[in-house]
Amino acid sequence: MWSRHAADYEDIFLDPYEPGVVNPLWLALEAVADPGTKTIADLGCGTGPLLPYLAVRFQNVIALDFAPTMLERAWARLDIPAHARTTFLERPMHELDDLAGRLDVAVAVNSLVMPDLRLLDHTLAAVKRSLKSGGMFLGIVPSIDAIAYHLMLLVDQGLAQGLDEREAERVAGLRLERRQYDFALGRFRFKGLKQKFWQPFEVEHRLGKAGFTVRALEKVLYPWDDSLPGGEGLAGFPPSWDWFFMAQA
Repeated sequence: MWSRHAADYEDIFLDPYEPGVVNPLWLALEAVADPGTKTIADLGCGTGPLLPYLAVRFQNVIALDFAPTMLERAWARLDIPAHARTTFLERPMHELDDLAGRLDVAVAVNSLVMPDLRLLDHTLAAVKRSLKSGGMFLGIVPSIDAIAYHLMLLVDQGLAQGLDEREAERVAGLRLERRQYDFALGRFRFKGLKQKFWQPFEVEHRLGKAGFTVRALEKVLYPWDDSLPGGEGLAGFPPSWDWFFMAQA
């Protein structure tokens, strides 16, 4: 399913690497001591936007994704020296037994989106086992609370334009595809895909359940632009967000 979206991946999903995005992941990666001696895994690497940076900075890079077309695009991003330091693995994120205790750092950017909570917990436990004692797990997960915030702003926008409350809610819901979201359980449907969205308390709960100690939980801030419905009219409000976490094994 995900392989079908490889060609238009950046057009479909919010890009935390875009200029103007405030992304704490960069500072966390810069803070890793002696990266030239360490092994890092990009788990659910997708089309590989992070890989060129990782392959320059770290001694060994593992790029893992279960979608072969995503891995093809990721491979194409790298030059020959980077290929020599990067191992590509086509498999799901929970199949990490052969990496047990081998990783210094693991990264998961918008890849912890499994709607099955049992699989999600299984995956987090597998990541924990793959890390050396004291190893770091860095990630970004999509925020369901930011969707509720965005919906509120769009309703207010409609009211300010003279719509009655019911019509303002209807228009805002259409613009944000409200019917595709289950806000209570944090789920989203898109073109046949089912995705998990997160509350901040759930990030701490599920990482703790897997045996991690959460060291940081911060917002990844996205500017209001044409990548967000109605964004051109919301520039005066605080930005939308996803959640960045740093957890220690």
